[in-house]
Amino acid sequence: MVEDWLALITNMNGAVRDLRQAAPEVMKTFSEMARAAHGGAALDHKTKELIALAISVATRCAPCIAYHAEGAVKQGATRTEVAETLAMAVYMGAGPSVMYAAEALEAVDQIAAKSASPA
Repeated sequence: MVEDWLALITNMNGAVRDLRQAAPEVMKTFSEMARAAHGGAALDHKTKELIALAISVATRCAPCIAYHAEGAVKQGATRTEVAETLAMAVYMGAGPSVMYAAEALEAVDQIAAKSASPA
């Protein structure tokens, strides 16, 4: 296992909460931007999460990978859809994106397995 993606989400949630307290106006504006980006009707929520996952790989942001892998799973993305999305990220990001795409696929697998198991 490269990373414990569920633990990364938990750890980042605390760090982001601290940042919200330290810079409330900036984080409020960021949250509003996130809501606006998720709005609209031309693309469904699953497609938007897959795009965000691909961008997470291309920008090499591990916490972003974790959050958008979780989002993709919650929106019903299949492993095949994720793999095709990651193929596009690799195509656009070249070699370094291969490493992050492997991590993103692992994150989706871990989160999907957790979602499938009883609590």
